[in-house]
Formats: sequence, structure tokens, C-alpha cells
Amino acid sequence: MILGVDVGPTNTDAVLLEGGRAVRAVKVPSIAGDAVGSLAAAVGALPAEPRRRATQLAVGLRVAARAVREREGLARVGVLRVGGPAADAVRPLFGWPAALRDAVCAGTANVRGGGGLSPRDTTPLDRDAVARFGAALAGRAEAFAVTAVFSPADGGQEREAAEILRAETGPDTTVLLSSDVGTLSLLHRENATVLDAALSVLVARVADELTATLPRLGLAPGAAVLVTRSDGTLMSLEYLRRQPGLSLGSGPACTIRGAGLLAGLGDAVVADIGGRRARVGALTGGYPQEAGPGERFGGVPVSLRFPDLITVPADAHRELAEGADRMRPAAGLLPLVLVGGGADGVPGRVLTGFDVVRPEHGDVAGAFGAAASPVGGQYDRIVTRGPGRQLDAVRDEVRDLARAGAVRAGADPRRVETRSEPDLPVPYLPGAVLLRARAAGPPLPL
Repeated sequence: MILGVDVGPTNTDAVLLEGGRAVRAVKVPSIAGDAVGSLAAAVGALPAEPRRRATQLAVGLRVAARAVREREGLARVGVLRVGGPAADAVRPLFGWPAALRDAVCAGTANVRGGGGLSPRDTTPLDRDAVARFGAALAGRAEAFAVTAVFSPADGGQEREAAEILRAETGPDTTVLLSSDVGTLSLLHRENATVLDAALSVLVARVADELTATLPRLGLAPGAAVLVTRSDGTLMSLEYLRRQPGLSLGSGPACTIRGAGLLAGLGDAVVADIGGRRARVGALTGGYPQEAGPGERFGGVPVSLRFPDLITVPADAHRELAEGADRMRPAAGLLPLVLVGGGADGVPGRVLTGFDVVRPEHGDVAGAFGAAASPVGGQYDRIVTRGPGRQLDAVRDEVRDLARAGAVRAGADPRRVETRSEPDLPVPYLPGAVLLRARAAGPPLPL
């Protein structure tokens, strides 16, 4: 028995699955500003007997997304860039909305250091400058975000800087590193790391509240707790604490995946119809289709993976039809799955040309997607092609590291499956290529 919960701004949905089949589903009003209280209310509305057999709780939490959009509950962050003159053309936090930047930024610095594709390209880290920055922000910054040039290839200087910052500010200081984000673009990677740091205090508090509430939910002893992430997979609470930004797009991602599972489809266009807006996305191979490069969240360009979405007013049915048509890869392909509380209100006459599916339990698709999703992991690495360079061996290593990421996120190591994604050339670096891999598997059993 698996329990899935989707905490939305208006309603909180909960569903019990047994053998992949929905046994019971409920929808209760959300408690404003209280995600854990909303979860407890929804779980409490389910029958007690099957709840006692639930060995896994998967939760769609949207507290991080709401905090960024509303500029509330965010930690003050010290932003350290390691790159020196080679990385000072654009200052840290450039392009952020002023209100969000003011809410987050405790101070910024750019110190000498940074790496390259080979050891000869490395500039030594200016340790004294890092120490001065940490000392200046001691007591003012609640967390630090460290981003070094080329850290996806070698994150050593970021780890070194983190040790110095903790020596100046205290051993328990939260220091998050862009090498854990792992993507290429310096600015986008830096922005994602800053958002992680800004969300760290809020997410830690919610994780603590959820952990404290768990014994009162009436689940099986030792039930695993997982949360949704933006690629349609799950992660543990501890993993969420390290990378809160992975949850920013988890709401629509889980709904898209849940819609496909309810409809029995691996490829489809999905429209989630809410009370005020409708979001249209695509399902590819059972997972949400990702947005392309340059994605923004809360007005901030970031290097996180989000579902590709088109948002229209819920009652703009012709706009909905146009958005669904734009999500199809070719004319006449892919059915359209309608889910959400307003799905029944969309008239079929405006969706001519679509094979429309309105699955049972579609109004709780997000909770279903949470309950039925695997634990995920991913890994990226930049390498150079060259004589004697065996890319197949490096791809194997990247897949192994993606698998390790899934295991750290809570997957059963005996059942994780991995796959490589297509190689991507690196702009402005002839011969360089970005290798990427994903992994997914069921959570560790009790």
C-alpha cells in the first residue's frame, strides 16, 4: 500500500494505491500557509485500516515554489563566485527581479580561482579572499552559495571554499555548491545554487515538521517518506534538504506523470485544468517533457530541469486547444489527457482533432503521480574528445554516478535502472562534450 499526497494552494489530494490501483482518493481544502497541516488533514480523511498498511508516503510539496514567487521565508545568502577577472563580465545575481534579489542577497564576492578542462587551466583559489568574505558575513548570512568556473568538471575548489567559510562562520553553516547542480552555464548554475541556499532554512523546517507529524498519520511503522521533484521522480527528505530547488517544478511534473499513468499512456499531451488556470504539458516515455535552455523561475534564469508548460486561463478553452496543439510533435499525433478539478468543464466541441481522454481519478492526478513515481537521479559531466579518450568508458562512469545519485535520493540499489542521454556539444569549446545520464528505481523497502 502506497500513499500519495499533493498539497496544492486550494485543495490537498490524497490517494491510496495497492498494486498500482487506486483504492481510495480524497480531496480536502488546504490550510493556508500550512503544508504539513494540509497533508495531515488529507491523510486523516482516508480510511484508517488501509492507511495502517501504507509502507510509503510520497508528497508533492509546493512550499519552495510559493516562497520564491511570494518572496517569503527565504534565507539571506552570501554569494561567492570563484573565477576572478575571467568571470567578472556579469555580476552575481544579474537579471534577478529587484524584490527577490533584495530578499535573498546578504552580500556577493568574486575571488580568484577556477578550473578548466585540464589541470594546466586551473587558477589557485584565493583562500585569504574567501576567508575575508566569510568573516564579513558571519552572523548576517544564513547560508552560502559557492560557484566556481568549470566546477562541473572539477568541484575541488568549491569544496575547499566551503571549508574556509565554515571555519569563519561556524561548522554548522549551510554551504551549498554549484558542482552538485552540475550543469554547464556559470550564471544559470550559480542562480540555481543561490535559490537552493535561499530555500534551505524553509525546507529544513518543513522537513522537520513532516518528520515530527509522521507518527500521528497512522501509517505502517517505519514507512518511508519521499517528496516529488521536477522531473517526475521522487527523492528523500534528506536529499530535499541538500537541493531544495529540485522541487520547484514538482507540482506540474507529478500531475503530468500521474495523468499518463491513469490513462495508461506513455506519450500524450496533458492539460491540468484548475479553478483559475490550465497548464498544458507533454508526456514523453512516461515522464514530463523538459523545457529547453533559458528556463526561468520567479524571473530568475536557472539551470534546473522543469516541465515544458503552456499556461492559459482555465475558462479560455480555445487557448487551451491551441496550447495542446502546440505541444504535439506533429499533426494528428498524441492523445490529449484532461485532468484536474475543472476537466469536466471543458467542452469536447473545442477539442476537435484530439483523441480526448478523461481518466478516472483525474481530479487527483498529482497525488497519483506522487504515489506511483520512482526515485530518481541524474549526473552531467563535461569531457574532451581526443586521441585515446574512450568516451564509452566515461559514459559508463556517468551512468554509475547517476545511479549513485538515485541511491542517495532513496532508491533501492538492487533495482535502479540507468540510461544515457544524447551527447551535447559544448559551445565555444571545440572537442568538448556534455555527457548526461538518468537513473530511476523503486524506493528501499521496509
